[in-house]
Amino acid sequence: MDRISTRNTYQSSLLNIMSGLKRQNTAEQEVATGKIADNLKGYGADADALTATRSLWARVDTHINNGKMLASTLEVQDQVLGQLADAALKARGAVAEAVATGGTEGLLTALQGFLSQAVDSLNTEYQGRHLFAGGRSDTEPVAALTLADLSAAPTIASLFANDQLELTSRLDDKLSVSTNFLASDLGEPLFTALKAVQDLNAGPLGPLTGNLTTAQSTALQGMLASFDSAWNGLNEAVAENGGLQNRVEAIQTGLADRQTALTSVLGDMTDVDMAAALSRAQLAQTAVQASAQVFASLQGSSLLVALSGR
Repeated sequence: MDRISTRNTYQSSLLNIMSGLKRQNTAEQEVATGKIADNLKGYGADADALTATRSLWARVDTHINNGKMLASTLEVQDQVLGQLADAALKARGAVAEAVATGGTEGLLTALQGFLSQAVDSLNTEYQGRHLFAGGRSDTEPVAALTLADLSAAPTIASLFANDQLELTSRLDDKLSVSTNFLASDLGEPLFTALKAVQDLNAGPLGPLTGNLTTAQSTALQGMLASFDSAWNGLNEAVAENGGLQNRVEAIQTGLADRQTALTSVLGDMTDVDMAAALSRAQLAQTAVQASAQVFASLQGSSLLVALSGR
């Protein structure tokens, strides 16, 4: 006997088609995006772990970006500190040459040039802030100076406008380090040594012109130790800055490795098994086609068709 009641069968077939289309759409979306879901709800019980891992990845990424900026700043500081040490060394060399030759020709002009080099270096601005101004990063820490200004100032310390704020940089979740140098700390020893030469020039034993007198030569000879001290102090700053560079580089390497590991974990949590997704998409498509064929065949076994004799 032919079956003529098809309502339940129609309904079942439609549900199969709808279910198959949903599975097919989900699988095709996975193939298109490469991800299991496009929102946290789609990850079910793994949603909390995924959120925590993403938060940790973002924090590590922030540290990496901050580290890159700091590394760039330290690189500039390395160059500037090297220029300061060079100015101190050359100033010392000019004084030593005057003592050795007994002549002062060009001495004060050369020292003025090295003072200007030092001032320009101490006033270096990078990424919108003066590197050696402490917390007063919008202000040049040293005014434009001449050798005469050194002698005229009430104290060498009064020539510096920086404050004593120590700036720190966070390298990771636990470690922060002081990364700034102050203009007064860097420049005062050299300025003091240069002031002594200017005081000699302007004082009772001056001026420093022509050939040196015995008294002038002896005085200049005694000043070489001050230039040596200034140069040594600046070299120590160069070494300290280099140590910071090495430390930042090592921490950046560790952070990059950590971020790579977290990226892998996130991939395991969110990335689709592409072969499996393609297989699911194909199976869902086949199921939809089969359900559609069943639905079409039911049209030929309905009560209306049976009664019409077709």
